[in-house]
Amino acid sequence: MSKNKVVIITGAGSGMGYATAKRFVKDGFKVVLNGRNENKLKKAAAEIGSENCLVVPGDVSIEKDIEHLINLTIQTYDRLDVLVNNAGIFIGGGIENLSLADWNKQFAVNSTGPFLTIKKALPYLEKTKGNIVNVSSVSGIGGDWGALGYDASKGALNLLTKALALDFAPKGIRINAIAPSLTDTDMGAGAINDKEMMAEFKKRIAMGRAGKSEEIADVIAFLASEESSFITGTILPVDGGLSASNGQPKL
Repeated sequence: MSKNKVVIITGAGSGMGYATAKRFVKDGFKVVLNGRNENKLKKAAAEIGSENCLVVPGDVSIEKDIEHLINLTIQTYDRLDVLVNNAGIFIGGGIENLSLADWNKQFAVNSTGPFLTIKKALPYLEKTKGNIVNVSSVSGIGGDWGALGYDASKGALNLLTKALALDFAPKGIRINAIAPSLTDTDMGAGAINDKEMMAEFKKRIAMGRAGKSEEIADVIAFLASEESSFITGTILPVDGGLSASNGQPKL
């Protein structure tokens, strides 16, 4: 158990963020729930156990919101042990029809958001020799059709993770990322509920199904634990075997 330890989770109101919050509470952490929808955060906290949660609404792409998130966490708990950068958005479209605003919006949340949270949390993570887990995507490892903005923003997050792992190792801070494939979240619901699209996913995912948010949460908890004490700078696929394939069709 990790009594008195504190974790911040962005995008914590649903899906992987919510499942991760539940897992960390189970492990004895105090959990700081961040996201843009205060009602969803409050509902999540009530379900998890409000006595174990601090709700701090905010937008990860806005610096003053991140400063408030970190400051209120320290004022409340006087420490920070783990940062989970889970907040993310997806806007599809090829280069012909993806607007500059939508390109920038994805980078603001998916790449700049983790940059800001890490930058503001660093002094407190140094004190606890804490660690960071970024939620990336298999889309940051290989490309998708019609999703260049999302893919590029997640690719940037992957290299941010690796670069900071080099810088942070002497400070005693580990930083890793996970790369899920299709998962049962609000973002993945469109594909999961589309029979034809899901059939195509099943052809590519060796285990033949979408991932569960709880399965993603378990891997995040592992990377944040002492059981992974010699792992840093890793982008860990959590993809049901999707990345095991070289892309050639099943014969």
